Amino acid sequence: MIFRMGCLTKIIITILIVFIAFFVFLNSHWFQRLFYPIPHFELVQEESGKYNIDPYLIMAMMRVESKFNENAQSSRGASGLMQIMPETAKWIAQELKVEDYHEDMLRKPETNITFGIWYMNHLIREFDGNIVAALAAYNGGQTNVRKWINTGVWSGKYEDQDDVPFQETRNYLYKVITDYKIYKKIYDS
Repeated sequence: MIFRMGCLTKIIITILIVFIAFFVFLNSHWFQRLFYPIPHFELVQEESGKYNIDPYLIMAMMRVESKFNENAQSSRGASGLMQIMPETAKWIAQELKVEDYHEDMLRKPETNITFGIWYMNHLIREFDGNIVAALAAYNGGQTNVRKWINTGVWSGKYEDQDDVPFQETRNYLYKVITDYKIYKKIYDS
């Protein structure tokens, strides 16, 4: 009986040690970085720095938008890392005075990231610095978000995201903000 209790105690202790080691391993920053990479970070940092946008917000957006696939194409026609619609990209190219712009350029990380960050900055300014409303507009459209806020359908606040009429935009806000917090935790500490 004493022998059995000793073995049982050793087994329980071993299981606890393995569980604790596994928990520490899963929560280690180097392990989490495997699932939250930062491709093109120098470019993101440079471009987001021009507009005082946190580069980790942009990384979270790219992770949600395209999972960092430069050739991503949505069913609606959005392209590249930041999933920019062709019409929006054409307008951005005019605003940035990009000569000889053509749609294939959206597959280039330099163009896509530059355009996406510029557009996010535009939306942040349009919504008076409200990053959550700007994120919603990036996904659900600037006109829609302006209407939701002006008519009182949505406050423009993250804690009221359940009031956003588009399920896709609600999900987008949740995913980007969650990923943003994770990026901040593992890289900005």
